[in-house]
Amino acid sequence: MRVFPRICLALMLLSSFLFADLLETVLQTKQLRVCIWPEYYGISYLNPRTQKLSGIDVDLAQEFASTLGVNVRFVQSSFATLIQDVSTHRCDIAMFAIGITPERQNYLRFTSPHLQSDIYAIVSKSNNRIQTWEDIDQKGVVVTVAKGTYHVELMQNVLRKASLHVVDSLREREQEVESGRADVMMSDYPFSTQLLVEKEWAKRIAPTSSFHQTSYAWALDKNEEALYAHAEAFMQTIKHDGRLQTIAKRYALDPIVVLTSP
Repeated sequence: MRVFPRICLALMLLSSFLFADLLETVLQTKQLRVCIWPEYYGISYLNPRTQKLSGIDVDLAQEFASTLGVNVRFVQSSFATLIQDVSTHRCDIAMFAIGITPERQNYLRFTSPHLQSDIYAIVSKSNNRIQTWEDIDQKGVVVTVAKGTYHVELMQNVLRKASLHVVDSLREREQEVESGRADVMMSDYPFSTQLLVEKEWAKRIAPTSSFHQTSYAWALDKNEEALYAHAEAFMQTIKHDGRLQTIAKRYALDPIVVLTSP
């Protein structure tokens, strides 16, 4: 009867050994594996034409790695696979403006937030039905959101008359609105800002008053105390030395920067 507890203990020790001190591994391998979502405009965007990454968290990942004396290796992730990718150590840290939600906090540890955004609506300029925020939740209106984002649960809870359409990716979400199959898509400030630059058909509608403010941060495995401590210290440093504000301005994100910590 004592065999099973011994097996459990052995498995726990093995797991502890395999994932022991991630920071030490990062320093030894001279490599920081950073999960990003390459479709996130202004945050971690892979330009399909130039194949170059850009965005606030791409730049900050480079800065953070530099303080550790290591190189960055970006790992493709998404909001749908975020928890699994971090928990299974597919990457060491996720840096793509991840919304802090209660569900994610059950599995991940977040740094102090560096951005905060409300929800915004994107519609086609040719759509005459949606002119104001109040026009969205009306009978016959189709609202689209991307799977894995916090917008899914939020809109499920708030929509009373409009229909909700969940698609697999943000690219598909854009296509639904551009084609007219959906009337409106829900997004945030970073994504919608860049979308307005790149898509002539897009128009942004802001909520009449604060609708749902979400804080964004970086996420790590809950057990990685050492790497978390370095990430948090770095976050506090860039808030005070001006780097966060400077890099945010580079991507027109300075209106949503969080320079104080809760």
